[in-house]
Amino acid sequence: MPQQNASLGDHHGHGIVDLISHELIRTERSLAADTRRDLGNMRATLRTLALTVVVSVLMGAAAWAFLSALELVTAARERNLALFALLPVVSVATAWVYRNHGLRAARGNNLVIDSSLEGTPIHARMAILTFICSVATHLAGGSAGREGTAVQIGGTIASNVAGIFKLRGRDRQDVMLGGISAAFGGVFGTPLAGAFFGMEMCTVGKLNYRAGLYCLAASFIGDATARALGVSHSWQTIASVPAMGPVTVVAVVVCAVAFGLVARLFSLAIRVVKRFYSQRFQNYLVAALVGSLVLLAVYVAGDLFAYGGLAEWLTGAGFRGETSWTDALIKLVMTALTLGAGFQGGEVTPLFDIGAAFGGWLGQITGLGPSFMAALGMVGVFGAALNVPVTTIMLSIDMFGGQAAPYMVIVAFISYLVAGHRGVYPAQRIVTSKRRSLEADENLTVDEAIRRHEAAEENLDV
Repeated sequence: MPQQNASLGDHHGHGIVDLISHELIRTERSLAADTRRDLGNMRATLRTLALTVVVSVLMGAAAWAFLSALELVTAARERNLALFALLPVVSVATAWVYRNHGLRAARGNNLVIDSSLEGTPIHARMAILTFICSVATHLAGGSAGREGTAVQIGGTIASNVAGIFKLRGRDRQDVMLGGISAAFGGVFGTPLAGAFFGMEMCTVGKLNYRAGLYCLAASFIGDATARALGVSHSWQTIASVPAMGPVTVVAVVVCAVAFGLVARLFSLAIRVVKRFYSQRFQNYLVAALVGSLVLLAVYVAGDLFAYGGLAEWLTGAGFRGETSWTDALIKLVMTALTLGAGFQGGEVTPLFDIGAAFGGWLGQITGLGPSFMAALGMVGVFGAALNVPVTTIMLSIDMFGGQAAPYMVIVAFISYLVAGHRGVYPAQRIVTSKRRSLEADENLTVDEAIRRHEAAEENLDV
């Protein structure tokens, strides 16, 4: 019996040793597999990051060239108002070039969104066309911005770099989003906002954290490159921030609702003008000509030439308390008539103007201070119209530091919710609905959601 027990003990001991040995071997293999996987991920990450750096430097240089060109043509137009007479020429030429040689470039930022999400390639000519036609728009006095052009150039550069190096899937998307971030950061000098804009622009209700490293690097590099070449930026300051109390918070919430409604009106106005011209005129050149003549007639009839181009004076006037709601409305109408007629340019700078002018007026009538409310309006209208609430918060940090940070957060999200599933980018995908009542819009584009709501409203009318 003792001999038998000893044999059993030896067998049991060998079993434990075998088990430990097996676990050690399995752990070693697992660690080896993890190491190989991590090295592969690191190589892919470094490769994507390196290409993002290339895109960012190129975009920073493009931002410098574009902003320099805008500065030159803006100065020329302000010295000679007769250049507004070029509006019909620029409009018809833009329409003809884009129709006959633009391929899909007429879709603008919506093509960049599709390319980022679906891998659709962008021809290099898009960057060239949008650069030239946007500069021409500003020379002739069209009320437009610069973000649209920048994003299209950044998207074009990124798409072509991705094509040269045969990037696919997530790698290509990361470089594309990096290109968007470099464009925003380089043109506006707001690297934090640019980083999050790339992560947030393509979808409603989703932040693409996976691309965070590339977007962050791209935005800061794009901005640094543009600054190194001579681009400079200056922002307004908030004179004073009211103490946070119940009355102030309620007033800010009410104003945030107003900013969301203004953003909603902005996108609606552009859509209505575009639809009007496309439905009334079968010939696209006639539509472009009529649209430009209407825009020119409004400029002349109302002596509204000061509202042409970037009209950045509106922002400063809003912060000084020298604007009224009519200034915001005029700029909104002129921008809708410009972009709705097919002129090239962006929406962000006009949104800054509108928000600051409207906010400055609200600051006067509420007693909260024009510079305080102008700052809130500037970022609130922007974020609601573009469906980018987190970018809005980052933008406020870039522009104003920590001033009014709690109020900025309130305005960013309330104006975003009030704007609903509207926006200036019809191709944005709605991933998470803004409200429970809008859950049926999930997985649709903004354009599809708008059409769904319009059809539902027509059925109710019937």
